[in-house]
Amino acid sequence: MTLSRIQSAAFWGLEASLIDVEVDVKKGEKFYFIIVGLPDTAVKESKDRVLTAVRNSGYSLGLVECTINLAPGDIKKEGPLYDLPIALALLHSQGIVTTNTYKEYLCVGELGLSGQMRPMRGALSATLLAKKLGKKGIIIPIQNEKEALCIPGIEVIGVECLRDAAAFLQNPTSFTKKSFVAPTEKETPSLPLVDFSEIKGQLLAKRVLEIAAAGGHNLLLFGPPGSGKTLLSKALIGILPPLSLEEVLEVTRIYSLLGQCCGLVKERPFRAPHHTISSVGLVGGGGIPKPGEVTLAHLGVLFLDELPEFSRSTLEVLRQPLENKNVTISRARQAVTFPTNFMFIAAMNPCPCGFLGHPQKPCQDTPIQVQRYRSKISGPLLDRIDMHIEVPAMTYKEMEKDASAEPSSSVQERVVAARETQYRRNGPLKTNALISAKEIAKYCFLNEECKKLMQNAMEAMHISARVYSRILKVARTIADLDSKPLIESDHLMEALSFRALNDE
Repeated sequence: MTLSRIQSAAFWGLEASLIDVEVDVKKGEKFYFIIVGLPDTAVKESKDRVLTAVRNSGYSLGLVECTINLAPGDIKKEGPLYDLPIALALLHSQGIVTTNTYKEYLCVGELGLSGQMRPMRGALSATLLAKKLGKKGIIIPIQNEKEALCIPGIEVIGVECLRDAAAFLQNPTSFTKKSFVAPTEKETPSLPLVDFSEIKGQLLAKRVLEIAAAGGHNLLLFGPPGSGKTLLSKALIGILPPLSLEEVLEVTRIYSLLGQCCGLVKERPFRAPHHTISSVGLVGGGGIPKPGEVTLAHLGVLFLDELPEFSRSTLEVLRQPLENKNVTISRARQAVTFPTNFMFIAAMNPCPCGFLGHPQKPCQDTPIQVQRYRSKISGPLLDRIDMHIEVPAMTYKEMEKDASAEPSSSVQERVVAARETQYRRNGPLKTNALISAKEIAKYCFLNEECKKLMQNAMEAMHISARVYSRILKVARTIADLDSKPLIESDHLMEALSFRALNDE
């Protein structure tokens, strides 16, 4: 009987921190088992899972008095990921595992009652912590092996059950270790949700989507029901550039934290929450903060359909994520910052009934009803949307037109070329939407003709300073698509035309 210590991990935000799992066992006249160290309910229930898993794996503990300490004691521990380190520390304390190999490895994982491993959340963050601590490797459930193997310089021991983990610690040379497997950069791309070739008409909307994708700009589509706003938004994901290897790891880390993947996430996220979502569901929160939809959409698209149907208080929490590309959630002990570099696409009807400006169907709403409907979207939030355009109702001729539309793959090629131009000028993975005020002055130079044009537009459209900067960024993206080194008057006029709600 002895004191054993195995190192594990706890998660706060996207980061993992070191946890020492200390197990003290001694013989007693009756069985006694307690877990201390600020555990939540799931951790406290580890007692029953671990003891049953140990017994069903063929091991016997007998009558012992056992104290489990999860240190440091002032960090809240949650979830079942301490099952495996507790079980292995128990076996070491009992002399069943006799080597000290466990000191070279980080250990995390949930046990089933049979002793089989269950998939865990946060495997990627735990692997990064093991590497940071200089560990030789990490012992994790075999279901999470794929995501851990994408981190170089660390051994990954994927185990199927408790007996496998104990056997490895007892005799590491008999166990097959796995190391870094580089994800392939070029793979056969999956088909988009909606291909541009499937959408008839709406040439202006398609053009705006191409500009938005090329520069990473936010977009608001408004028009009558059935005009194709939702379909167009879903098609956007198919023209965005594929994720780079660095971006794949960023996205995978987020989804791994929530246990929503058991491998690499290689597609850009497309998140479309329902309008009943709460502000916490949108930006994240909780006692131990978890990411919300704005973080789950990181490096992808956040689509809010029927924008005015969302509560105003929920929409207002989007301001910081849209402006800073991150969201900070503060708690008593510390604050957590999650990344939110997403493209924001919203769709709405022009009025409550949806038919304001429709060529055939008259609007049934009064001006006051229309104003009240649109006022649900505040001016500061509207300022943060780079472009807003009308998507008109389709005519019969447009619906029946036989001419085949351009496929998403062709549009994506132009988007990729424009982004490569931006990366060379702005820096790695930095689109025009992300450039600072100083960089706007440097890269969005206007000649005298363009300056005069902007002056007239600001006076006529009552444009704010924030909108002014966003118009310049959009014009810079249009120039990049046109392969022009400087912004010309045509580029600026097109960018100004995409501020439809400023004209009303």
